[in-house]
Amino acid sequence: MADELRFPTGLGTSDSDSISLLGQDLAADLMGRVGFGELAFWLVAGRRPSAGEVRLFEAVLVALADHGFTPTAIVARLTYLSAPDSLQGALAAGLLGGGSRFLGVTEDCGRFLAAELAGADGDDVDAIALAAVTRARAEKRFVPGLGHPVHKVEDPRTPVLIRIATEEGIYGPHLRLFEAIGRVHPQVLNRRLPLNGAGVCGAALADLGLPVEMLRGFALLARAAGLLGQIAEERRRPIADQIYLTVDRNAVYEA
Repeated sequence: MADELRFPTGLGTSDSDSISLLGQDLAADLMGRVGFGELAFWLVAGRRPSAGEVRLFEAVLVALADHGFTPTAIVARLTYLSAPDSLQGALAAGLLGGGSRFLGVTEDCGRFLAAELAGADGDDVDAIALAAVTRARAEKRFVPGLGHPVHKVEDPRTPVLIRIATEEGIYGPHLRLFEAIGRVHPQVLNRRLPLNGAGVCGAALADLGLPVEMLRGFALLARAAGLLGQIAEERRRPIADQIYLTVDRNAVYEA
C-alpha cells in the first residue's frame, strides 16, 4: 500500500494471516463468542452492549422479523417466482418495500419522540405527550406508531418490549414518552388507539442510544431474516403463482 494513502476504519481489516473486526481478532475473539445481534449493535454503536442491552435489542429484532403476508413478503415471493435464479433480487425487493407504512414506523416513531424530547419545556411527560399529539392533530399529521392496521386493541409486542426494557433497567425517556402518548391521545383524538409494536421498537432502540437516523436499518436487518424465511417457505409451499394468476385472470380493462 502506498504510504500516502490512508483510509481509516474502526470496523474490519485483514491481512494474509488474520481478520480484524472492531479491534478484535475475528477468529479468536468473536466467532463462537459473540452473537449476531450483539455484533450488529456493536458495529453501529461503536461500543459493546451490556447483556441487558443485547436482550432488549434482540427482542426488537425478533419483534420485527415477520408479520405475515405483508407487501414486503408478497413482493419477495413474487420476485422469486419471476427470477428464481436471483435470491438476492427477491430479498432486495422485499427490503426496498420497507417504507413509511411498513417497517418505516420504527424510525419515524424514534425520530418523532426524539424531536419532542429535544424541544420539551419541562419534564412533565404527560404534558409533553399531550402537546405533541395536539400539535400533530392541528397540523393534520399522524403520530408515528399510534394505531395498527391489524391489532386494533393492543399490539401483543408492546407490553413485552416495555417489560423487558424495565427488567433490564433500560426503560428510558423515549419509551416513557411513547407510553404517555398512549395515555393522553384520547383527549385529543376522541378515540383510543394501540401503541404499535414497531413504534415501541423505535422508542426502545432510541433508549439504547442508537442513532434515530439509522433505526430503519435495524428494522430492515430484522426483516431480512423474515424475508429469507418467506422465500424458503415459497420453495417448500409455493403460493406466488396463485397470487399472480388471481390478479392477472381478474384484471379488467377500463379506459
